[in-house]
Amino acid sequence: MERQKEFVLRTLEERDIRFVRLWFTDVLGTLKSVSVAPAELESAFDEGIGFDGSAIEGFARVYESDMVAMPDPTTFQVFPFEGRGIGESARMFCDILTPEGAPSWADPRHVLRRSLSKAADRGFTFYVHPEIEFFLFKDIFPETGDKPEPVDDGGYFDHTTHSVARDFRRQAILALERIGISVEFSHHEVAPGQQEIDLRYADALTTADNIMTFRHTIKEVALTSGVTASFMPKPYNTQPGSGMHSHLSLFEGEDNAFHDPGDEQRLSKTAKAFIAGLLRHAPEFTAITNQWVNSYKRLFTSPQPGQISEAPSYVSWGKANRSALVRVPAYGKPNSARVEIRSLDSATNPYLAYAVLLGAGLKGIEEGYELPPGTEDDVSALTSAERTAAGYQPLPGNLAEALDAMESSELVAEVLGEHVFDYFLKNKRQEWEDYRTQVTAFERKRYINL
Repeated sequence: MERQKEFVLRTLEERDIRFVRLWFTDVLGTLKSVSVAPAELESAFDEGIGFDGSAIEGFARVYESDMVAMPDPTTFQVFPFEGRGIGESARMFCDILTPEGAPSWADPRHVLRRSLSKAADRGFTFYVHPEIEFFLFKDIFPETGDKPEPVDDGGYFDHTTHSVARDFRRQAILALERIGISVEFSHHEVAPGQQEIDLRYADALTTADNIMTFRHTIKEVALTSGVTASFMPKPYNTQPGSGMHSHLSLFEGEDNAFHDPGDEQRLSKTAKAFIAGLLRHAPEFTAITNQWVNSYKRLFTSPQPGQISEAPSYVSWGKANRSALVRVPAYGKPNSARVEIRSLDSATNPYLAYAVLLGAGLKGIEEGYELPPGTEDDVSALTSAERTAAGYQPLPGNLAEALDAMESSELVAEVLGEHVFDYFLKNKRQEWEDYRTQVTAFERKRYINL
């Protein structure tokens, strides 16, 4: 750690970096930032940066408000594309501590660290590879809620050419790679204006940090292109929403714990129990992986004729089945064995989401959950009676149902810790109350003449 601190301080001087941003997130996953002068960073490494935790969503009550942001030098990264001719900037993620130096129970990064520590105690390292979808809009109208205009009318894998955001993905990928975030794939998604960029797999904490950096970078590149990037789960009634399908794997040292060459499906007992844990606890953790009122418009969608919609609404798993909640992709090399969970949207808090997913999978391993038979059905195309007969349990249908399932979950309470668990429920209950009391344009159109 000391060598890393020395590297950071030396880089600041050699590259004439004028601004160092210290980042962390609140409980809901909103990025927070404080800038420090390079001359102050050495003392920040030793003492941290104090701030008022009561002003941050879910961090502290007024009478216990003092908090400390401690920079993590292993996350140091120069942002060469943000200099604007006045010197380069850099960022580091922070761990949030109490004034006594103990980890804050309200820090989402600490929540994920606890889950990773539990996995490490069993000899596992948890890796994640996210596929992040988002929209590009010409204009947005948050004050009025009017429908935004997409930058193009392209569809899945289309090679689009448009003047407003020409070469956006190329510029975004170059920016991400310049700050050390490796990109595997990028393409146009199903809906007009919708994009997908897939990040290379990494350990879960690094991946969560990368997702937060990704969102910031995408929004910055969009602004320079004269457009707006949005990670809203479902901006349009009749178009698919934006998910964040995540590929998960456990390694024991250099070996993939999910691979078994002797099994008919090449899945180890560990992999099967992990999948079973995801399935059994899916309704309980859905409020975390899909935390907004709007998230459920994506999960429970009504696609137009001939349109693709792969958001999972029911608890099931299958090999190469894109309608299932959990999919086992085909793979070649043993170390590529993984499972893909498809319910997450790209507006989730990645620290909390990956913590509860890991917690559910580990619970399956610890308790020896039995994996139910996989499905080859297009689950969303079945009738309600057919799904009931097949035993496909629905995910919570809205945020209120998801919160009810979460509130009764011992697993989610244990993973999040009492403080985050209680705050999250309280905050989201209020969001649901705010939403359900709104009279919408839909209602006025339909009912004004009653």
